[in-house]
Amino acid sequence: MLRLADVLRRHGPAYRARFGARLLPSHLRALDDITRCRTPAMGGHLAVCTQCDEQHLLFHSCRNRACPQCGHDTTERWLERQRQLLLPVPYFHVVFTLPAELRRLVRSHQRVLVGALFRAAFDAVAALARDEHFLGARIGALAVLHTWTRTLEWHPHVHMLVPAGGLAPDGRTWRTLPRRKRRFLAPVRGLSKLFRGRFLALARRALPHVTFPTIPWSKAWVVYAKPVAHGADQVLAYLGRYVHRTAMSDRALLAMDEHTVTFRYRDSRDHRHKVITLPAAEMLRRFLQHVPPKGMHRVRAFGLLHPNERATLRRLQLLLAPRTADGDEPEPEAPTRARTRCAHCGAAGLAMLRRIEPDLDFDARRELDRPAPQARAPPERAARASPAP
Repeated sequence: MLRLADVLRRHGPAYRARFGARLLPSHLRALDDITRCRTPAMGGHLAVCTQCDEQHLLFHSCRNRACPQCGHDTTERWLERQRQLLLPVPYFHVVFTLPAELRRLVRSHQRVLVGALFRAAFDAVAALARDEHFLGARIGALAVLHTWTRTLEWHPHVHMLVPAGGLAPDGRTWRTLPRRKRRFLAPVRGLSKLFRGRFLALARRALPHVTFPTIPWSKAWVVYAKPVAHGADQVLAYLGRYVHRTAMSDRALLAMDEHTVTFRYRDSRDHRHKVITLPAAEMLRRFLQHVPPKGMHRVRAFGLLHPNERATLRRLQLLLAPRTADGDEPEPEAPTRARTRCAHCGAAGLAMLRRIEPDLDFDARRELDRPAPQARAPPERAARASPAP
């Protein structure tokens, strides 16, 4: 199977030679990490199956957020933590999208304007929620940044998971949306106007010397707000795809040659699978623009869901939790950790025999003709002890 690492090994050197001086450090790191991921350059472990005694060479993963081979275990752990923070109430899925005129500007000033995008989105929801005509309460939200379209174009927008209720001004009472309003968290037109005004104010304050493009006042800023029909956990699973995953998966790649890369995508307009072929340099440009700068977070929590409000959130969970027949709170299910399976017999669980140090003289280009080995993420202690590749 063709992998993104194969594309980077073949076309990455030419891309570096052409644009190296203009590439961000995070982009250079992604190119290095993905080409070395699960290869001798990362080191590994020699393991043996406890059932059939088959030995396995397990190369370590790079743990880069842009790598399509990494992130599964990290995503599962993130999802488990977020499930522990859910309130037993209905939720809304809210999406805030910037107009096309601003997207290039946001890409050029990500550190500042992505923060403004997050803050403006929550401020718009929170302002309407505080209004007594709608809810009259303080709310919380979990927000996740998503920057790519299915063809890897730059399209920044924020997904928010918002409880359908909030804490009353007295700080002790939970207010739920009236039944007649449970199909609407807040008027979408009102949200759109508040979001537009708040974002432009924050962005212009942060970048006073930058000229902003003209956006017609008649143009609506797209805001989507719908109740979650199948439970907040389903939306969490959807958001988890963007937390520790990348814009391009290995499964989408179909072919490459000396000049082009072909991949499959699903058209959001007619929901049909289609194929697109791009020049290799353009494909790499589209992919790398979704690698965030170092230190920029894709996930942020606001209001009642902010880490500083954990005590209040726990109090609300106890207050709103459904009771069993004997009045006790139901016990949460213990999380289960996936175990590496033996490729020979399929048994779960491998015993580590010894550590293999990274091959510092490894040439990633040699991997083009090698099959992908079974691999696992290194243990936390081993990962910290490993020398830098």
